[in-house]
Amino acid sequence: MALSKADVNNINITPTASKAIRWNSAADGFEAGALGGSMVLLSTQTASGSANLSFTSGIDSTYDSYVFKFINIHPSETASFMFNLSIDSGSNYNVTKTTTHFRAYHLESGSASALGYETGVDLAQSTAFQDLTGDSIGTANDSGVSGSLHLFSPSSTTFVKHFMSNLSLLKTDNEIKNTFVAGYGNTTSAVDAIQFKMDNGNIDSGVIKMYGIT
Repeated sequence: MALSKADVNNINITPTASKAIRWNSAADGFEAGALGGSMVLLSTQTASGSANLSFTSGIDSTYDSYVFKFINIHPSETASFMFNLSIDSGSNYNVTKTTTHFRAYHLESGSASALGYETGVDLAQSTAFQDLTGDSIGTANDSGVSGSLHLFSPSSTTFVKHFMSNLSLLKTDNEIKNTFVAGYGNTTSAVDAIQFKMDNGNIDSGVIKMYGIT
């Protein structure tokens, strides 16, 4: 069987960051397209005594899902870490949500540990901010929270907006806690912004990175 050869000089693809060459939809030429199975860093925000960290751009139909990475989030005062969604570019963070929350914990002393559901932390068709930690984070230098939140199909105008998070935090009583939150934003409007904040005081320091998933 003969092998076909192509003159590379005849392949005219405009270079695009984080893109690869692929066949177009008609299968008769090439185009620049998303790299399959990649996390594309879209935005980084660094807190410094910040009332909140809000992502009001970059959440659109370009990606089917988005991941937010929390790196050493530290509160200015004893507080819980929470989030909410917006359908109006951040003018209001009040999307109705139904959620579930469970956790595992272990004391530094080794004197107690448990796995269980967090009653009172979940939401039932509420527009309130969702608590991601379920308990207060301490202000000591060895306290803080790290983890991630995954938001699915935020730009859909057909389906509700599912999300799930997994965080590790050190509480005020030297308790290490692993929290799991899942739920959905009960709206068929496109979600185009998200805000993270403490329920008390500011985000003293820390980094949140937003990735698009291809």
